[in-house]
Amino acid sequence: MRGVVSKRGVVVCIAAAGLAQCGGAPAQPPWVEDRTPCLDYNEQRNLYFGDLHVHTGWSFDAWNSDVRLGPVDAYRYAQGGEVSLPPLDANGAGTTTVTNPRPLDFAAVTEHAEFLAEVQACQDPDSIAYNSETCVAFRLGGPDALVPWGIALGATAPVRFSDICGEGAEDCDALASDVWSQLQDINEQFYDRSEVCEFTSFVAYEWSGTASLANLHRNLIFRSERVPEIPLSHFEAPTVTQLLGGLETACRAGIDGCDFLSIPHNTNWSNGNLFIPETTSDEEATERATLRARNEPLLEVFQHKGDAECSNGFDTLDAPPDEFCDFEKLRKVPFDDCGEGTGLNGIIGQGCVSRRDFLRGILNAGLQQWTLLGFNPFRIGVVAATDTHNATAGRVEEDDYVGHFGSREIDAAGRLVAAVPSGPRNSPGGLIAVWAEENSRGPLFDAMQRREVYGTSGPRIGVRLFAGADVPDDLCSAGDFVSRGDASGVPMGAEIAAAAGGSMKIAVQAERDVGTAVAPGRGLERVQIVKGWLDDEGGARVEVFDAAITDAPGSVDELTCAPIGEGSDSLCAVWTDDAYDPERPAWYYARVLELPVCRWSWRDCLSIPEGDRPDVCDDPQVERAIRERAWTSPVWSTPAI
Repeated sequence: MRGVVSKRGVVVCIAAAGLAQCGGAPAQPPWVEDRTPCLDYNEQRNLYFGDLHVHTGWSFDAWNSDVRLGPVDAYRYAQGGEVSLPPLDANGAGTTTVTNPRPLDFAAVTEHAEFLAEVQACQDPDSIAYNSETCVAFRLGGPDALVPWGIALGATAPVRFSDICGEGAEDCDALASDVWSQLQDINEQFYDRSEVCEFTSFVAYEWSGTASLANLHRNLIFRSERVPEIPLSHFEAPTVTQLLGGLETACRAGIDGCDFLSIPHNTNWSNGNLFIPETTSDEEATERATLRARNEPLLEVFQHKGDAECSNGFDTLDAPPDEFCDFEKLRKVPFDDCGEGTGLNGIIGQGCVSRRDFLRGILNAGLQQWTLLGFNPFRIGVVAATDTHNATAGRVEEDDYVGHFGSREIDAAGRLVAAVPSGPRNSPGGLIAVWAEENSRGPLFDAMQRREVYGTSGPRIGVRLFAGADVPDDLCSAGDFVSRGDASGVPMGAEIAAAAGGSMKIAVQAERDVGTAVAPGRGLERVQIVKGWLDDEGGARVEVFDAAITDAPGSVDELTCAPIGEGSDSLCAVWTDDAYDPERPAWYYARVLELPVCRWSWRDCLSIPEGDRPDVCDDPQVERAIRERAWTSPVWSTPAI
């Protein structure tokens, strides 16, 4: 049985719901669904791209933005179809048609579990709650209509609207269960169970607790069609412990074949609250940490509300200056540093900023938790998504951005001044890339659990990573990169039990996104290795290394957005850590950068006559050009003491 090696040299297995588990993966063979085997099955794993964070008009904040599309529309769009966005016509239908130029391999519609019933009741003239004060205000739309709904999500003891769900009104538990059943039926409709395996849909939802207006949101992804009767929301499970523990009971222990994973997102809005480390190793703290280790193997590091890889502005050794950390930030330097504490009001752009709001700080906190607890509860892989509220799953193009919030981003001028969530600092969002044996639910889910996944800021950059002491120095040049990498090391997302006197080599192979005939992809500029470790005093450190750089550099003409330079079609390197110490815990991940392209906001500025452009077009804090990128899941070196 594979386990987590503790600082005392003991294999730490985690028992939950009566099932022995290690490192987040079930110890017993997983339940196998009834389906035709895929023709594209590959033991060395294929690369699939998807979007696991998608909202439609069934979510309260999307409907409020005049989005009248539903989950069926989102899955059709994901498969290469078209949808109609606001403005709405007299019949309530969208009038702006957009088409998906690049179908996805898989997707999940993740409606907010909170208010599934209320949104349906407020739309249905036959509902007893249709003419309630809350529903009437909701249908008027606009930001003011969302205020009471947002307040409910921030309550520590949340209660539903009494005029919608109270005595004499709707049975919201029954209505939410009905909507959840409809979502399951739609997922089954779009899941390709044939041998072609063209598209995979996942049953999923978002839990949207927002205590003290600090973001705590998570997406829950289920392995199969076997799921709980209701999606546990902030109302039934006001805390993360209640959410994860409740799903372990209702799903993993309660239903044969039910399994799930939780993906936190938007740590950059959390004021340090999404990843709070334990301060003691007592039983209660250990139980909380093991609960997370079992169920949260991934972090959504990028989406349309910004980047959460790293940030400049911290005066600490574990967050050194990095010129590429300024990418797509909602909170610009300077800001108040939370230090080791936490803050509030992150989702409205206020309060302090924590190093644990970013991937590197979370990974470093995990190393320090290892020294305290004997295992690492923050051993997280990296994914990205759109978080679109337009039902446009996977729409990530910089050169054709139409926003993600319906009527609030209806044209170029609207997008540049929109306040939801952050106007010109919003992004088209990113994609998750998965290395799996085939395009079906089980293998994709299992790859996510073992963290053999990565995220991109939109482009479909191909990245493979292997690590270990025995990785061949000629892995890039001798061919058979995957088979030799598998044989000599571990893939991204894995843990290495360090041996005394050993070495650490990281092999990375990156391939450019070729794009489409209409929108060719950009060449690659560089591959970097990011390392984090603990020093002699137990303090966390970070350093960034260039592993490979193109010999064909380039830029972009900001006056025309025409690309300059070609970059590389592929980059490959075997990087050796000359300072490797097997007695210190460490992590490593790769960051792959493309050549610069014009950002969507500058393209919108160029589309407006110069004299009519909003002030943001001259704001130096809103970049005109960006480097799109990919971030791999880390590998961890764990001392065997």
